[in-house]
Amino acid sequence: MKTETPSVKIVAITADEAGQRIDNFLRTQLKGVPKSMIYRILRKGEVRVNKKRIKPEYKLEAGDEVRIPPVRVAEREEEAVSPHLQKVAALADVILYEDDHILVLNKPSGTAVHGGSGLSFGVIEGLRALRPEARFLELVHRLDRDTSGVLLVAKKRSALRSLHEQLREKGCKKITWRWCAVSGSRM
Repeated sequence: MKTETPSVKIVAITADEAGQRIDNFLRTQLKGVPKSMIYRILRKGEVRVNKKRIKPEYKLEAGDEVRIPPVRVAEREEEAVSPHLQKVAALADVILYEDDHILVLNKPSGTAVHGGSGLSFGVIEGLRALRPEARFLELVHRLDRDTSGVLLVAKKRSALRSLHEQLREKGCKKITWRWCAVSGSRM
């Protein structure tokens, strides 16, 4: 394990990032930092917006300047070859459609959409590894690990909000088809 101490970072909020809470914004900026530490630096006033202290529920506006203090994070040593390298490379082959706002892919059965609960790898982690330059990649919806099908990934916060609203308001529809195979003569 090595530790990395970055310097103070000043981030200008874009129109696409506006409207989200500062605590959620910091979680995207400080990957791997525990939530408790994020709330601690907010509480101590180390994070500033437009040179002023703010509360965790503060909603960011376009043009805000966020001061992010240096945060000491223990990083795991990367293996020479990632055990998931083949899975990451395979993701490029299942992309069905992509534009500036969304990415649509055909998720294979047996792959989780995100890591967690004992899983270190999921589609979203693979996409982030495949596209390290992408500022924003978030799942619009989920599919079970054993389910194959079309998966939407937002490339902009505005697209994510719009698609979530459409799903909520029934502006678009999710369709599930189930296939069943029966073997033997028993019915």
